[in-house]
Amino acid sequence: MRNKGRRNTTSRSGTAGRAGHLAVPAGVLVLLAATVLALPTAQAAPGGRASPAHLAAAVRAAESADVPGSAWSVDPGSGTLVVVTDATVSRAGLDTLRRAAGPFDGAVRFERAPGAFRHFAAEGGTAAYGVGFRCSVGFNVRSGGVSYFLTAGHCGAATDRWYADAARARPLGTTVAHRYPGDDYALVRYDSAKGHPGKVGGQDIRKAAAAYVGEAVKRAGSTTGVHSGTVTGLGFTVNYGGGDIVRGLIRTDICAEPGDSGGPLYDGTKALGLTSGGSGDCTNGGTTFYQPLPEVLKAYRVAVY
Repeated sequence: MRNKGRRNTTSRSGTAGRAGHLAVPAGVLVLLAATVLALPTAQAAPGGRASPAHLAAAVRAAESADVPGSAWSVDPGSGTLVVVTDATVSRAGLDTLRRAAGPFDGAVRFERAPGAFRHFAAEGGTAAYGVGFRCSVGFNVRSGGVSYFLTAGHCGAATDRWYADAARARPLGTTVAHRYPGDDYALVRYDSAKGHPGKVGGQDIRKAAAAYVGEAVKRAGSTTGVHSGTVTGLGFTVNYGGGDIVRGLIRTDICAEPGDSGGPLYDGTKALGLTSGGSGDCTNGGTTFYQPLPEVLKAYRVAVY
């Protein structure tokens, strides 16, 4: 999962994470995080809001700085680029980002997150199991009468075979495709066409939709069950280190814990996304990032039901 420069590969191999990260077997990338703290901001941009071209250049500068443990997205409300760094980012790393942002004075706002970003894959638990780890089933989908489930791409990259129990005595399905990094989603074909209802936590799921800032949403996971919160941002890019960057993620203020990776984000009957990673825990709270679902359905030509 940490191989430099790997993009959307079907490789199952993995390497150790960067210093301070929890190592997860079979290449599952790990990231930890927590409450966001404000850092000093740049002065207001001359003449008011930054132009779209100015913001686009600032986005390119943030990515080219290549600082693991950083995430960024344009906030359309304030017309600024929000750059969030976790606690593993050193003073030198912060200086690197600030130098990159220097030419875009007034267009960049920095925030700090204690802890370290991680994906929520984990050992043990009761969900979809690979060898030595587990993730969560996202949404059940179909194509041409064949049943599949969606989960996180970093989970699908880690295993070909899935099981319904930790002992791996009950086969569940086979990974047929995944995209990670760049995106974070995977498609798993069920071994059996029976017993795969289109529901999450008892809620019937009828369609996929795009999330919006301020939307009241729920997230479900195999470790923590169902939790509620609000969409706080769209289009976030997260640098997980080792060349692994995921783009276009939904950000929420909902907690999650290891084992919740791949789980569904939804609003009533609307399917919105798949859990990618985030911060904290469900005792102290946190923040989470999600792969938007409409892109996934289009890529695999499947539909929720």
